[in-house]
Amino acid sequence: MKPILIIHGGAGGAFLAKGTSGVGRGNVQRKIARILRLAYQKLSQTNSLEAVTYAVRLLEDDPHFNAGTGSQLQADGRARLSASIMDGARKRFAAVINLEKIKNPILVARALLEKKDRVLAGTGALKFAKKLGFKTFDTRTPPSIRRWKMHSKKVQSYDTVGACALDSFGNLASATSTGGRGWEWPDRVSDSGMPVANYADERCAISATGIGEEIIEEGLALKIATRIQDGMSLSKAFRKTFAEIRTRGKRMGAIGLDSKGNLAHLSTTEILTWGQRLGET
Repeated sequence: MKPILIIHGGAGGAFLAKGTSGVGRGNVQRKIARILRLAYQKLSQTNSLEAVTYAVRLLEDDPHFNAGTGSQLQADGRARLSASIMDGARKRFAAVINLEKIKNPILVARALLEKKDRVLAGTGALKFAKKLGFKTFDTRTPPSIRRWKMHSKKVQSYDTVGACALDSFGNLASATSTGGRGWEWPDRVSDSGMPVANYADERCAISATGIGEEIIEEGLALKIATRIQDGMSLSKAFRKTFAEIRTRGKRMGAIGLDSKGNLAHLSTTEILTWGQRLGET
């Protein structure tokens, strides 16, 4: 089969606005293209699960995306990160929620995928990461601290990063990671640690971004996946779902990939930064 990779850097656009991070949309798209190239090499050499892990890890490492290093800070000035991963072949999901002081939460979620207890939060997630040898790391950066000091609770981001992949074996996987809205109540739980925002099975893989509470209310990724399971095409499932969301005035976006190699990406926000890579085996 033809390996396919699609990634996104969020739908909110707050990190692209002048005066927030100092980066423009063109610069973000160049970063997306670079990460796509590197992650696609990984996909060609390994499988969908390792490729989405690697793609999201690279996105977390770039402080211009709201995940990992440089993420938004909660109201108390602390960075609490959430990430999840799902192996479509096994229909197995794992996540960390409100994980602090770990550089790459997606790597901790990947490790949890092979464990009996696969969703951990807060101090439990941190203890697990330390037990595996992950070193503590302050994911706050001078720009993220300035944003927290300068802006009110009204300046929120719903940028999130994610990836979906189909490998040469026909297996699908998805991964999603976020730093949250910014200025939210401490310990607020993000959708990115739930299957409603990150889902994969034998038919499709989906990664969502947007206002977490609204994604949870819509059951976004699961709703799209259920429609595909019921016989709807990926593109029709995306169009129908987002048409319904648009009538309710909710703000979110998603990327998706199915087992036939079809791609989809839609949002109800002003932008959705994304990129795709296709190639022959």
